[in-house]
Amino acid sequence: MRSLAGLAATVAAASVYLYVLSTHLPPADEHLPPSSLRFPSDLDELRELAEMLKFYKQEHHGYVLLLFCSAYLYKQSFAIPGSSFLNMLAGAIFGPWEGLALACLLTTTGSTFCYLLSSTFGKQHVVRIFPDKVALLQRKVEENRSSLFFFLLFLRFFPMTPNWFLNITCPVLNIPISIFFFSVFIGLIPYNFICVRTGAILSEIHSLDDIFSWATLAQLLAIALAALVPGALIKRYGQTHLKVKDMDGTQYGNRKRQ
Repeated sequence: MRSLAGLAATVAAASVYLYVLSTHLPPADEHLPPSSLRFPSDLDELRELAEMLKFYKQEHHGYVLLLFCSAYLYKQSFAIPGSSFLNMLAGAIFGPWEGLALACLLTTTGSTFCYLLSSTFGKQHVVRIFPDKVALLQRKVEENRSSLFFFLLFLRFFPMTPNWFLNITCPVLNIPISIFFFSVFIGLIPYNFICVRTGAILSEIHSLDDIFSWATLAQLLAIALAALVPGALIKRYGQTHLKVKDMDGTQYGNRKRQ
C-alpha cells in the first residue's frame, strides 16, 4: 500500500504541475485561450494545436518549450499512450531537426523516469498484474543475456512487447539502467524520425498540390527508408544471433534447420 500511495502522490503532484503550467499562460493574443491546451487525440486536433502553439512560440519560445517538454515527460513517465501525436506535434512546432532532437531526448528521459518509478513503487505490482508476460520476457532476457543490448534494440524496432510494458518491466528483470537508457535512445530513433517528419510535413501541407510536390515526395521517401533500412538490419541480426521465438506468436533467430 505504501508503494501505491507514493506512486499516487507522484502522479497527483505531476498532474497539478502540468495543469498550473497549461492554465497560467503568459500574456498573448486572444487566439490562444487556455481551454484550448489539451492533448490531441486525432489529426484535426493536432493540426489546430500546432497552429496555436507555433503562433504562441513567436513571443514565448521558452514557455512553449517548457510546456511541451513537461507534457511529453508526463505521458512517458506514467506510461500514457499518445507519444506518436506528441512526436508529430514536435515536428510541426519546432521543425524536423529540433523536433527530432527533442523527441529522442524526451522519449529516453521519460522512459527512464518510468523505469525508475517502476523500480521504486511498482515492481511487485507488475509481477502480480502481468505474471505470464513477465515470465516470458524474463526467460527471453536470460536466453539473450550475452547480447542483451541488441535484444532490447530488437524489441524496440519490432514491438512484440509494447514500449510502455518494456519500460515498467525492465527493472523487474534486473536490466541495468545504462543498457536500458541507450537501447531506448537508439532503438526509437527511426520511430521518432518517422513521427516528427510526418508532423513537419502535415504542418506544411495546405492544398493537394503540396502533397504531390517533389519536396514532399522526397521527404516521404526519406521516411520510408528510415523505417525500412534499420529494421531490416536489426531483423537480419536477430535471425542469426538472438532467441526470440514464441514472443507474441513471432519466430526469429536460432531456427532449427529442416
